[in-house]
Amino acid sequence: MANGGPVEHGYPHLETVRVAVTAVYRRLSYDTIRMFSTSVAPVDVAFCDADDLHLGAQRVARELVRHYRLPDARLVVGFREMEHAANVELEAGPEYFVELNDRFRTHRRDVGAALAHEVAHVYLHRLGLSFPGTRDNEILTDTAATYLGAGWLLLDAFRQDGVSSQKLGYLTPEEFGYVLAKRSLVFGEDPSVWFTSEQAYSAYVSGMELARLDGRQPPLAAAGWSGRRRYARERRRAQGERGVLSFPSARPDVPYSFSQGGGRGEPLRVSFPCPTCHQRIRVPVRGRVRARCALCRTVLECDT
Repeated sequence: MANGGPVEHGYPHLETVRVAVTAVYRRLSYDTIRMFSTSVAPVDVAFCDADDLHLGAQRVARELVRHYRLPDARLVVGFREMEHAANVELEAGPEYFVELNDRFRTHRRDVGAALAHEVAHVYLHRLGLSFPGTRDNEILTDTAATYLGAGWLLLDAFRQDGVSSQKLGYLTPEEFGYVLAKRSLVFGEDPSVWFTSEQAYSAYVSGMELARLDGRQPPLAAAGWSGRRRYARERRRAQGERGVLSFPSARPDVPYSFSQGGGRGEPLRVSFPCPTCHQRIRVPVRGRVRARCALCRTVLECDT
């Protein structure tokens, strides 16, 4: 939790975020993810100063448990002075103890954001889904919470003014915006109407620009002129080096790579990440091709 200190911006964890989106799709399946097509509604996690502190926190926790479809999980919420925003004890359950930073005693509108992350920890713990290392596992938790409809609360808790700042979670504001935009493009849901923070809205707009750019990378048919021209040049290079097994792009920021087919006479193939779930897709290089991602079922128009 950044409280008055500097807030990191940009996309320093982008590759881990993309791996996390893929991992969520692989572990949950397409059908399960579609069950989270509706985000947590603001009214369901509203918590004002007039509410009883402990009863209000328990009510918000129950709502998030319901959202994550953990009907047999019970959260016991307490408050204490601590460095981080919150902490949860991941035992066997069904009862889980969550501690929130004392700051939330007087910043109650952000209790839902803190609990969204902690209940996501419980959800992933029950699924047996984790990443090695604390940093990457926390990024996975932020990503899963956001993609499954509760993480917009974490982005909305980001606020800055001339004298103070607050941010929850391990992702930067722009990375939260990116994952929210990915979700929005899949489910057609616009979370920006719920933001109370001007800074959250700006981060979401930035994330949406990057998310849309994922869908305009060659060999996707929606790629721009400069990308198509670069792709054609590197395709010719790969076709002229067919004796080599693999032909990665000459530029590290370009996501596609070329390789030989499985047998003699088979066409050159190109692999690239799915713009929805980032699982790599491999198709033959033969002009217009329609590909369907086996993981997220997105149908992609390609010009290979």
